[in-house]
Amino acid sequence: MHRFACTLLVDRRGWLLLQERDEHPVIDPEKWGLVGGHVEDGEEFEPAAYRELEEETGLDLAPGTLRLFRELEVWHEAYGTLDATQIWYAGADLTDSDIVVGEGRQIVFVEPSRARDLPLTASATRIVPEFLDSAEYRELLG
Repeated sequence: MHRFACTLLVDRRGWLLLQERDEHPVIDPEKWGLVGGHVEDGEEFEPAAYRELEEETGLDLAPGTLRLFRELEVWHEAYGTLDATQIWYAGADLTDSDIVVGEGRQIVFVEPSRARDLPLTASATRIVPEFLDSAEYRELLG
């Protein structure tokens, strides 16, 4: 089993920060997904979420900014494993120009209805609609 930490940032418009993956990842190439990745041995989920966010976007959020949305198990066909995944979230006063793409084709804020219709990764297929329909998302919108 693998462990993953992923992050959902929501901008002032209510748009979600998503990553368009390129052809290189083992898991879900050519799909749209959440910023995040493997939790390393000896690492906890929350620090991994901050580390992955910084590695993939250049964003260095202050500790305590992210809140846990869900922990779930995701089947990753490429590994043939059911993997523990935590999803962390926060509101963000950011734009696409604040993002430095460290991995994938692009990492941009996506309008919610479009986000639901994108070809999503295994985890994002479950998380994006659930998050957009959640009290946590509505709270971020004010």
